[in-house]
Amino acid sequence: MTFKTTLLASTALTVAAVSAQAQDMADSMTLVSWGGAYQNSQQKAYVEPYLAANPGVTATWDESSAEAVAKMRAMNEAGNVTWDLVDVVASDAMRLCDEGLAMELDHDEMLAPAPDGTDASDDFGDLIVSDCFVPQIVYSTTFGYRTDMVPDGVEPPSSVCDVFDLEKYPGKRSLQKRPIDNMEWALYCDGVAKDEIYDVLGTDEGVNRALAKLEGIKDQVVWWTAGAETPQLLADGEVFMGSTYNGRLFSAIAEQDQPIAMMWDMQSFDLDGWVVPAGLPEDRLARVLDFLKFATDTQRLADQAAYISYGPARQSSAPLVGKHAELGIDMGPHMPTDPENAKNTHLYDYEWWADNRDDLDAKFQAWLAQ
Repeated sequence: MTFKTTLLASTALTVAAVSAQAQDMADSMTLVSWGGAYQNSQQKAYVEPYLAANPGVTATWDESSAEAVAKMRAMNEAGNVTWDLVDVVASDAMRLCDEGLAMELDHDEMLAPAPDGTDASDDFGDLIVSDCFVPQIVYSTTFGYRTDMVPDGVEPPSSVCDVFDLEKYPGKRSLQKRPIDNMEWALYCDGVAKDEIYDVLGTDEGVNRALAKLEGIKDQVVWWTAGAETPQLLADGEVFMGSTYNGRLFSAIAEQDQPIAMMWDMQSFDLDGWVVPAGLPEDRLARVLDFLKFATDTQRLADQAAYISYGPARQSSAPLVGKHAELGIDMGPHMPTDPENAKNTHLYDYEWWADNRDDLDAKFQAWLAQ
C-alpha cells in the first residue's frame, strides 16, 4: 500500500468517525468565493437549501478567492486557519495541494454518487485535476463589448485579435491584472499557433514577445482584479471592450439589459471548484465534508446553472440544466460549452500555470510597473 493510499484511507476513517457524531459538527462555516453573480449562484443553489435542512448552522462568505494561495500560505505560517472551504481555480488547487495547504480527498468516499450509482470520480471524470480538488463548474474568460460604441460602418468585433486593433476599434479595453490569458491571447494574435503557445511562453523570448504585443495597447488598458469591474466599466461606457468571466457578462446582458454583446472567440476555458484547508479541527472538518457532499451532488450543480451561465462539472448534471430560475430563458445557448460559442476556444493549461505562475506573475507585475 502506498503512502498516498494509506493517507487517504486514514482520512476516510477519520471522516467516517467524525461524521457519525453529528452533535460534534461545528455550527458555523466560513466559505470563500469570488463575490458577485457566481457567489450568488452558490448561495441560492446549495447554501440556502443546506442551511434550511440544518437549522442552527450558519455560513459566512469571504470574497477572497483571488488571493486564496497567498492567504492560505499566510494562515498556515501563522498556525491559524480561519477558512473552512475555499473556492479556487484549478491551477491554484494544484499549487495548494502540492504545498500541503489543501487536504487530499477520496472523492468516491466523501462525495455523493450520481443518481444511477456512478461513482463521483467517474461522474466528474477528467475534471478532477488534483487529489485536493472538487470541481464545480466549467467557465470561461472572454470578452464583452459595447454595441453602441462600435464605430460607424465597421463590423462589430468578432476576433480576440480585435482587442489589439486600436485603429479599427479605438477606445479603452479592460484586462485582468495577471499574466494568465493575456499572455496567451497576445502570442496567438502575434501569430503563434494555438498548440505552440505554451512552448513559446516557456522561453524568455516568448515572454518578451507576449509583453511586447501587450505593450501596443498598454496605455489604453484599464486593469481589473475583480470580476465585477469589467461589466461595470462597460455599463458606464468607460471601456469599449473588456475581458471577464462569461457569467458576469451574461448577468449584465440578460439580467440587466445592458447594451453589451459577447465575443466568444478564443474564450479561455477554466475550472472552478472547492478545496478543504489542511489541518481543520475535527468538528469543523465534519461539518465542511457534510456540506461538501451536499453542495456537489448532481442536483445541486444542475441547480446552480439556473442562476449563472456556467456548465456544471458533473456529467450527470448536464441533462438537468434547464431554464433560468428568474428569467425563464433556456440556459443552454448561454453556456461556454455550447457548440455555437465554442468554435474557437483556448484550452487553459492548468499544470503549466501551476508550475510557472509565481515566475510569470513576477515578470508581469514588473512589466506593469514600467
